Amino acid sequence: MKKSIIFAAGLFMSVLITNSLSFIRDGRQLEQLRGSVLRLHILAESDSEEDQSLKLKVRDALLESNIFESADSLESAERIAEEKLSEIEDIAETVLYENGCNLPVKAELAEVEFDERIYGDITMPAGEYSALRVKIGSAKGKNWWCVMYPPLCIPAACDVEENKSAEECFKEEELDIIYNPEKYRVRFAIWDKIKEIIDK
Repeated sequence: MKKSIIFAAGLFMSVLITNSLSFIRDGRQLEQLRGSVLRLHILAESDSEEDQSLKLKVRDALLESNIFESADSLESAERIAEEKLSEIEDIAETVLYENGCNLPVKAELAEVEFDERIYGDITMPAGEYSALRVKIGSAKGKNWWCVMYPPLCIPAACDVEENKSAEECFKEEELDIIYNPEKYRVRFAIWDKIKEIIDK
């Protein structure tokens, strides 16, 4: 009887340790994914049909500008964004002006908290990401986002040959996260909660 209890306890501890290691591994993969992309985040003036249409025109112009074509890492993409904030604002304001709108545009590089977002066939987990944020006017309307680096968001806006597939940009473990989010939602929510408590 005693031996069976010891065996059961040992088996339980083995399962617990294995699950803990798997949990930590997945959490680290999540952090690597969050830390390897630059997201483009465009906020419209309002939710009116006109303002939302202008937001998409700004999106198309920025994606067609190929500003990030020389970026070969997140760091270089962030550096380019920082150096070209005024150029990004000029591109956006020119689009607005050509469409009869004189609203100001503010571009900034920021750490932004995102909810889980679906883009085409990929799902980016919720969390904090580096983002090029473009605010049109009061920026109180619905926003549009994509992954600017690696350049995954281009097909939805325009036909640019430089666009890459997710398979070219992410490791196998990261691909599993963005293609099969249902496997990870609960684990990642727990991971973020634990991190939040530890960081306090």
